[in-house]
Amino acid sequence: MNLIIIGIIIVIVLFLLITYNGIVNLQNKVKEAFATMDVYLKKRWDLIPNLVETVKGYAKHESETLESVIKMRNTSYDSMTNIEKLNTNEELNKGLSKLIAFTENYPEIKADKNFIKLSEELVTVEDEIANSRKYYNAVVRMFNNKVEIFPNNIIAKLFGFKSEKMFEANASERENIKVEL
Repeated sequence: MNLIIIGIIIVIVLFLLITYNGIVNLQNKVKEAFATMDVYLKKRWDLIPNLVETVKGYAKHESETLESVIKMRNTSYDSMTNIEKLNTNEELNKGLSKLIAFTENYPEIKADKNFIKLSEELVTVEDEIANSRKYYNAVVRMFNNKVEIFPNNIIAKLFGFKSEKMFEANASERENIKVEL
């Protein structure tokens, strides 16, 4: 009888260890996926002042849009939390959309070599951000499944693991925007 009880205890302890380690492994993948996405968001963050300065020379009377983008950009990126980074980048997306939209009215901007180069870099960075967001969301989905599905959810609650927030496109990103560079 004692062997049965010991066997049950060993199975329970093994289940706890395997489940806990699986959750920690996925949590670390979520952190890695966010860090990867964060690298590309920071790359875009650093590219924006150059893009704005290039446009500024051609469109002095569009200062309101330019200033709003610069104002958002002047926040210290490194001191933000992950949620603040995501929210600020959503706002930057709106500002960049306005910036690109009004450059359509200025053919001389679109012909400027610096603007062309920066626009190409921005497109590349946006593609990298999109790919890293997909990876991040896939890892978050796996992690959330692990901490929400029974009986893992009991162990997750016991050790304080919580579901992570997926990256979601905001309403302006869902709109079909025509951009011609």
